[in-house]
Amino acid sequence: MNLRTYGSETSLGNLNPEEQVIQAMKSSGVSFVASLPCEKVKTLLESLPEHFKHVALTREEEGVGICAGAALAGAKPALLIQNSGLGNMVNALASLTKYYRLPLVLLISWRGIYGEKIEAQKAMGYYAPRILSALDIKYEEVHEPEHLSLIEHTLREAYENSEIRAVLFSPKVWEGSRLKGKEVHEKRRISSTAARTRKVQPRLTRFQMLKIAAPYLEGKAVVCNLGFPCKELYSVKHQRSNFYMLGSMGMTSPIALGIALNTKKQVVAIDGDGSLLMNPGTLATIAQTAPKNLTILAIDNAAYGSTGNQPTATARSVDLELVARGFGIRNTCKVAAKSELLAAFENLGSGPNFIHAVAEPGNAELPNIPLSAEEIKRGVEEFLRE
Repeated sequence: MNLRTYGSETSLGNLNPEEQVIQAMKSSGVSFVASLPCEKVKTLLESLPEHFKHVALTREEEGVGICAGAALAGAKPALLIQNSGLGNMVNALASLTKYYRLPLVLLISWRGIYGEKIEAQKAMGYYAPRILSALDIKYEEVHEPEHLSLIEHTLREAYENSEIRAVLFSPKVWEGSRLKGKEVHEKRRISSTAARTRKVQPRLTRFQMLKIAAPYLEGKAVVCNLGFPCKELYSVKHQRSNFYMLGSMGMTSPIALGIALNTKKQVVAIDGDGSLLMNPGTLATIAQTAPKNLTILAIDNAAYGSTGNQPTATARSVDLELVARGFGIRNTCKVAAKSELLAAFENLGSGPNFIHAVAEPGNAELPNIPLSAEEIKRGVEEFLRE
């Protein structure tokens, strides 16, 4: 629902629009920013790493997961995107951020509504406010640079109320800026290897693997994939530091990354092949940010286990360890037997680590987790704040 369209207030002295936004972010306590590019906010985007802990994304949806993890670890996250990516985020916003009542600020470059030359942008320009309203996300529209100083209250409300707040910035806001953009191109550094990972035959189910891994999860922040994996983890190793996902498939590793970047504690993502294939770009983001305290246990049973064991792409063609290495994660291994899985955990190096655990399909018949979203969140937050 739209709270206010700014129309008569004054600006902060002679600050450029980008500087006003950064000042409002700092004043409201923003401490972590994730972003995807938009030409209209190019200069603002280039300025962010100078002022905040910043992560460059491959997809808007992964940003929702990363910011959720950051919030669990006590950070105050903001997400800078173009409105064309808003549609990519709907499920994660609804079933993760809103469901667990986590704070998030959406700073949205609002294309398609002012001086737009690209016809394809106009559709999401029209629908963006309606999408926010449909999700019951309160938002502000900023059409003039002199009104930027007043976005601070929107940002503060997000953190004070543990809710999502959004700001839609018209391209007109940036027209009078005197700041110059930077050339940020880097030389490409591409390396390749002819080495192939070995083929292995699955021997254990996911449940059996979790039993083996359980002692190595003690005292760590663990983010577990939704559905049967959560029920199995709860059965073999329940601890308050476990973040059990109750929705938002594909967000396991992004949430774990967000936590890892905002804590010194060890973090483990128990992910699956179906989930990783939904957001493979997160592996690139993990390689780029390179958190030393993050381990991904990718249990690959080549099936969508919670929806009827339909085969995933790993059944015939995709090697997840090669995918991880292709994205730039160097500490990888492939395991199938008990001794191999034990060795992988015993010999973990500095992260990020990627354990590709090839498993048999199948689920353990277990009851649902007797915890609410609020109870899950509270346990993880208390553990991370100790």
